[in-house]
Amino acid sequence: MSQAVSRRTAIRLLAGAGGALAAGGCAATLPPGAARPGAPSPAAPTGAPGPGGRAARVASLLERLTLEEKTALLHGAPDPAPLGQAGYLPGVARLGIPALRIADGSAGVRVAAAATALPAPVLLASAFDPALAREYGRVIGREARALGQDVLLAPMANLIRTPYAGRNFETFAEDPRLTADLVAAVVRGIQDEGVVATVKHFALAHQEKGRDTVDVIVGEQALHETELRGFEAAVAAGAGAVMAARHKVNGAAAGESGPLLGELLRERWAFDGWVMSDWDATHSTVAAVGAGLDMEMPGGTHFGRPLREAVRAGSVSQASVDRAVRRVLTTLDRFGLLAARPARRPPRDAAAGARTARKVATAGAVLLRNEHGTLPLTGAAARSIAVIGPTARVPFISGGGSAHVVPESAAAPLAAVRQRAGNGSTVRHALGEDLYGRPLPPGLLTPPAALDDRRVGAGRSWSHAGEFRLTADDEWTLVLHYTGLRPGVRLDGVELFPVLQGPAEQYAGGLLGAAPDGMAVRRRTLTLKAGTHRLAVNAQGGAGGQRFRLRHTTGATRAADLAEAVACAKEARSVLLFAYEDSTEGRDRTSLALPGGQERLIEAVTAVNPRTTVVLNTPSATTMPWLARTGAVLQMYYPGQEGAEATAAVLFGDADPGGRLTQTFPADERTTPVGGDPRRYPGVGGRLEYGEGVHVGHRWYDARRSAPLFPFGHGLSYTAWEYGKLAVRPERGGLRAEFTVRNSGRRKGTEVAQVYLGPSPDLGLDQPVRALAGYRRLTLAPGQSQRVTVDMDARTLSSWDPAAHAWVLGTGRREVFAGRSSRDLPLRSEAVVRSR
Repeated sequence: MSQAVSRRTAIRLLAGAGGALAAGGCAATLPPGAARPGAPSPAAPTGAPGPGGRAARVASLLERLTLEEKTALLHGAPDPAPLGQAGYLPGVARLGIPALRIADGSAGVRVAAAATALPAPVLLASAFDPALAREYGRVIGREARALGQDVLLAPMANLIRTPYAGRNFETFAEDPRLTADLVAAVVRGIQDEGVVATVKHFALAHQEKGRDTVDVIVGEQALHETELRGFEAAVAAGAGAVMAARHKVNGAAAGESGPLLGELLRERWAFDGWVMSDWDATHSTVAAVGAGLDMEMPGGTHFGRPLREAVRAGSVSQASVDRAVRRVLTTLDRFGLLAARPARRPPRDAAAGARTARKVATAGAVLLRNEHGTLPLTGAAARSIAVIGPTARVPFISGGGSAHVVPESAAAPLAAVRQRAGNGSTVRHALGEDLYGRPLPPGLLTPPAALDDRRVGAGRSWSHAGEFRLTADDEWTLVLHYTGLRPGVRLDGVELFPVLQGPAEQYAGGLLGAAPDGMAVRRRTLTLKAGTHRLAVNAQGGAGGQRFRLRHTTGATRAADLAEAVACAKEARSVLLFAYEDSTEGRDRTSLALPGGQERLIEAVTAVNPRTTVVLNTPSATTMPWLARTGAVLQMYYPGQEGAEATAAVLFGDADPGGRLTQTFPADERTTPVGGDPRRYPGVGGRLEYGEGVHVGHRWYDARRSAPLFPFGHGLSYTAWEYGKLAVRPERGGLRAEFTVRNSGRRKGTEVAQVYLGPSPDLGLDQPVRALAGYRRLTLAPGQSQRVTVDMDARTLSSWDPAAHAWVLGTGRREVFAGRSSRDLPLRSEAVVRSR
């Protein structure tokens, strides 16, 4: 296994990663024609200067900028006319340097105005389609320009390392190769539209627990072969900015790491854009500037007056400040933002965004299970349907946190199913689980009070204290809906909804944080003993007044919801049960099981109707003790504003489920690369060890010979596929694999053919049992065959040698496998790799 990096060798170990990736591996699979570092953006004005003219223009500006103006370009500030975006960089109007608006944009532009809510990146990744990823990026970039934004904080290039991570939906995959391909494509797409893409979070941001403080200890080989590949691909694709991570890497804050920001990013990868901090994640002035951090966001705690004072005191050189400013200005000029006549902002094309959103959601749908022809819904099965679950009626569009986007509209899956089923069909709905609560009974409190729609006027307050009595122990969930300052609710003297600190208060989830009518929501579940309880509510109207309501669920209401769902399922030919988990930035998952009473709901429904399809709107891998009782399971993640229509299209067979898993689903919570070892997750004493080394994701399961619930690359089709005639031969310094894929079924279908590479016998290094070497997405008619070619270049055939601090070619006889997933590989061949 790989060895942890010492501070003394950190510069050497990070220095050698640069040129190899650009020469092969990920870069070879990226779409042609993309901008490289230093190349003009495709959206830049025709007359934008080349590198020589750009350097002269930037040098002229630097000569005329004062120290105050220079530092103002290196930190965020309040926006005098905010548009709801994440950050703002004031320009220097007297010199024609424009202000910049900086928005979150992982799955759409997050501003006050409505924007296209695209499917989560993990659903995009499931399509295994870099061209579609570029289209996805172009939608975000085009809408960013239309909505007044200049810089997007996207894409997120961190690997899915643990299924517990709260932001897994916001990134792409557990596999380094697939992640690199898709990150580069999204970067190109965003920047095709003249918007600066910011790849984040550099590096190793794999969890929300301890995200500000944890020290990630990673070995040299593992670092280069896993996490760095997505970032290197982004730089090769011409990313204009990089966001440093919040935590430490091998003992140093990521934003103060000279080995990461200087030696690797600048010198080896030739990155010429700027590096910004994550929000409120700059920890120093002198150390950060010296390491290569160029911009503090969102304010100037360290890069404002403290930086000017450091320059005057001589602890930071004027040249260091000029270097950081030059990086910012050079990037702005590259994107045409310093031109005398900057390109006009386009109008927002909502229809085009919606088309891409639906295309992505349909393409990424992963059919995990399909027994006895449960799907697609046809004939009698399509004419009598029970639709169960709260997210059938309330669309689950996106996860929580900075990736949450609010669209102009989004249909509910129930409506889409009814429309697709058509006249003459019977489609009934049962709630199954109540997310937003029922009104408190009118006679519950003594003295009584109406708490279901209470209005409090501006500048006024309202309070009530009462008692209620329970005759037996019960589990209650109290649900508070409100529009202004959060009311105080005390039960038996304990505040149920205290104001929390940091992201826990800011991000309440993409589904559970708001009611269908837009009111903010907080909930608290607790066990109440039989007897008398005291309830006190206090609300402030604030400057504009507010409404609030206090609702609840109990053991009795949950039993009634369950009984209604079972009765509905009994009467139907088919059941579509929508299950959910709300994940968000700021907190990790505490379990891989479905939350609330959903497992009990699935078990009860499948007991009376085995033709039940479970549709999962979940963020990452889920355990499924109920799996064997279901007819089908369709993984839709967070499908965006067009998710309802896309889901219906797949359920009824209008589209083949062409998505494949980009992360392994474990059989249980302990059998994961980090399961059962707190040193790997969430860390011990503030230290997190990357103990799995190069065996990230599916590689770990192969190394352990552990059977997952569903392997990486898995996904079923409505047709059948045959693989044959694998041939592997040396080609252009690497290997070329050719094989035939045939649609042997009766329907048109989509397949993702995957190629995996075995280890080199000549390298004394830790190597994966099999590594993803390439893939091709195919759509074939019944009976149609296609010859598939996948090239494996020298980088794909190489491993990182920590002794040489360089990539070394894996020579000798190598096994090559082809098939439908990392565990379904019917074709195997061998070829000899020779040193050059």
